[in-house]
Amino acid sequence: MNSQTLRERIEGPAGTLECAVDAPVGPEQGLVVIAHPHPLHGGTMDNKVVQTLARAFVASGWRAVRFNFRGIGASQGVWDAGRGEIDDMLTAVARHQRDGEALALAGFSFGAYVASQAAARIGHERVRRLVLVGPATGNFEVAAVPEHTLVIHGEQDDVVPLSATLDWARPQHLPVVVIPGVGHFFHGQLPLLKNLVTRALA
Repeated sequence: MNSQTLRERIEGPAGTLECAVDAPVGPEQGLVVIAHPHPLHGGTMDNKVVQTLARAFVASGWRAVRFNFRGIGASQGVWDAGRGEIDDMLTAVARHQRDGEALALAGFSFGAYVASQAAARIGHERVRRLVLVGPATGNFEVAAVPEHTLVIHGEQDDVVPLSATLDWARPQHLPVVVIPGVGHFFHGQLPLLKNLVTRALA
């Protein structure tokens, strides 16, 4: 993400997991772990939306950890249809969270599904912030989330229809922030996405 990004490898459930860590200047609010889009469709931890999420959290004082799911980049293992990928995220949390440190989870597209499931496993009371961008509600079983979750979706998302995310959110009485005229990858609107997340974290 920048020259200060620490690239490292940790031991994961299917072998080595490749991680990237960005720390804020000054006191830290806590740790956020961010999950990337679908590994079989070009998703990596260097995806622009994932990097935008990391920048928003770092600007708000959080230490941000991105990681490549198994089989992507330098991460070992093979695609596990979303099951093992949840374990990958939980491992990244366990390896990086310090004692007593506040925890946030975030994800984009498939990564939002993984983040929702990881939050459910960890326990919502232990997840201070949860940010889901363009969640893959049409293709995966995105878990129910706590009421303080920030959900952002593009109005013209051609990968995950907005209607699918509204159908998922409706029974939970969960607000969804809709960006008009924007597709799945938020082309041209990454600064707005960053500002929305930063404002929510303030």
